[in-house]
Amino acid sequence: MDAERLIGVSRHALAGSTDEWDVIAEAWQAQSLARAIGVQLALNGPKELKSEARELAEGGGQDCGPPDGLLEGLAGLSDRPAPRIGRIRAGQLSGVADIRAALTGLGALLGEVGIALVAVACATDEEGLYWQCIDAIDAADESNDRVGVMLRRLVARDREREREWARQREERQLGLEWQRQRQREREGEWERESRIGREVNGDPCPKVQDGGHGSSNLHRAPARGELRDTADRGQGL
Repeated sequence: MDAERLIGVSRHALAGSTDEWDVIAEAWQAQSLARAIGVQLALNGPKELKSEARELAEGGGQDCGPPDGLLEGLAGLSDRPAPRIGRIRAGQLSGVADIRAALTGLGALLGEVGIALVAVACATDEEGLYWQCIDAIDAADESNDRVGVMLRRLVARDREREREWARQREERQLGLEWQRQRQREREGEWERESRIGREVNGDPCPKVQDGGHGSSNLHRAPARGELRDTADRGQGL
């Protein structure tokens, strides 16, 4: 089962806890799940997270056992039933598909566990249970701190990637601008060479386009004075 789904199941179970033993059981489940996720990330996660992931696993995530010392000392409380642990959910962990979402959910779960344990510690008269809750609160806080470090490293990694992508986009844009500038320069050079060629061939003035029909100065319309001179010569004949 994916980490996000297991975290959601654990949060729902913790919210439905009806007594202190249910809270103890869910604290056990949450810490075991945190360890198992730490093992997964230490083995398969990004390199930026491996150090904190190993610390989160703390050498016991594979067997998904209970947090160290969480239930020690409770055996002497003979007037109370054993915590209803049931099946350890962390043993169903198949992978961490979305690392950011899983760590965000795990941090929320550990925070909720800490709040629930504080409530149990404040309400109990059993000294052994009280100190076990305090130890479990410290363990949850420590795990949550490591989760927070990993989330911050993910954010820093993503920002660095965004800066790198922006730099690459800028370089590509500059490359395109350079290519356009070189094309404009080549077109200017072709135009200058063409103009020089026309001047060398005695055709300094290019043909003028008039209304879409080509016409040169050799075929311009005669002026009015030229028409009069032509008429006078015709009368003289």
